[in-house]
Amino acid sequence: MVEVGKIKAGDNNPFILIAGPCVVESEKLVRETIAEIKSITSSLNIPFIFKASYKKANRTSAASFIGIGDTEALEIIGKVRKEFSVPVLTDIHSPQEATLAAKYADVLQIPAFLCRQTELLLAAGETGKVINIKKGQFLAPEDMKHAAEKVLSTGNKKIMLTERGTTFGYHNLVVDMRSLVIMRELGYPVVMDATHSVQLPSKGDTSGGQPKFIKYLAKAAAAIGIDALFLEVHPEPEKALSDASSQFPLSELKQLLIEIKKIDSITKGLN
Repeated sequence: MVEVGKIKAGDNNPFILIAGPCVVESEKLVRETIAEIKSITSSLNIPFIFKASYKKANRTSAASFIGIGDTEALEIIGKVRKEFSVPVLTDIHSPQEATLAAKYADVLQIPAFLCRQTELLLAAGETGKVINIKKGQFLAPEDMKHAAEKVLSTGNKKIMLTERGTTFGYHNLVVDMRSLVIMRELGYPVVMDATHSVQLPSKGDTSGGQPKFIKYLAKAAAAIGIDALFLEVHPEPEKALSDASSQFPLSELKQLLIEIKKIDSITKGLN
């Protein structure tokens, strides 16, 4: 089991929602999104961790939006974390970023493409924060034990592992639900990223996506018994500055969570 503040992940606890916009586009967007998600999750009694990248280091095109500035974005994340009393998660891309982001976030996330980067994993582990490692699109689920062991070698046992789809030929991903079972057998809480899993990578100058499948992947994963559900959520996905084709509409979030909670309760025998 992993604890993020008062939130417990694993050991058959109810699922956690990790949700928020792909990247910090503005303080206004962050405030509106976290306020609405907190309102929804509070009404449904669902533990909530806010997610927002303070910058996007991995973009298809050099012209793609990266962020509003590292310090400004991190300060916004830190501000809403305190104001809304919600733990936050953000991505890191280098050992130096681990130290910086740890001042503002409760969970440091290792992007899928970087899940084998030893120096990054060690630096993340040394912060003492909860570390969420996304499974690389190129990795078998059992191979995630090596990434976890790198963090574990620092004495940090607060590790979660995330499924986000596997490369399936060019410009496509497929989700093998067996990976959620296999990664849990490694001894860590497992997370389902149902939004990045519907991406169509590098379709032209940006990544495309098939957002109509997000809710189905989320519900299928809940039936397996995930410890957390990861969703990139935006008030107007089509206007998002990053991952516009794979974010979930904020207006549809409550209904999806009602359905996920029912499935989670049945799967874990929580009724």
